[in-house]
Amino acid sequence: MVSDVNMVNIFIMGKKYEVPDSLTIMNAMEYAGYQLVRGCGCRAGFCGACATVYRLEGDYDLKVGLACQTQVEENMYLTQIPFFPAQKLEYNLQELKPTAEQIAEFYPEIYRCIGCNACTKICPQDLKVMQYVGYAQRGQIDRCADESFDCVMCGLCASRCPAQITQFNVGILARRLYSRHIAPPAEHLQKRVEEVESGKYEAEFEELMKASKAELRERYGSRDIEK
Repeated sequence: MVSDVNMVNIFIMGKKYEVPDSLTIMNAMEYAGYQLVRGCGCRAGFCGACATVYRLEGDYDLKVGLACQTQVEENMYLTQIPFFPAQKLEYNLQELKPTAEQIAEFYPEIYRCIGCNACTKICPQDLKVMQYVGYAQRGQIDRCADESFDCVMCGLCASRCPAQITQFNVGILARRLYSRHIAPPAEHLQKRVEEVESGKYEAEFEELMKASKAELRERYGSRDIEK
């Protein structure tokens, strides 16, 4: 073991492990011997699959974070919540209307909000969760969509809500309603869809389908990236 590595003690599911303090919670779990087959997702802080609840020794407060982004600390007691149970209703987006009544039809519990703001306090993305639920209540679909845009669907807000609101599902419904019924159509996207449907890129598609993995990696690495 390298002598200049600073080690800290953490507790995973109640069991003590010694790990380097430079690791994220996710890396520390793997360092401790855990094989992560679910709840690890993108590993880049975007998918929300690695929601983690932890407490530090001597601190009564429960803290939260994404395991792929949160660095371990001395005497960190933690557990992962890779999935929080919440009803996810099915709907045909084409048939819906961008109104408060429409959201309430699927998630009527939004009107049970007591304004405690626990959802906002626990959000690892620092979103104003209670605020966007308020926008949904008032039918301000565009503002709800904008305020919830960076939600990673980790479910931690719902885990703390005394009114049993699934805030993250409310947010995604608002974003879908906004994109389908309110946002103006993207002209450049429609043009590209028409080009694809007309067969303009068939030769390029065929070329990519025949390319090897090595060639695809090389082409991906050398692609033009918009600044």
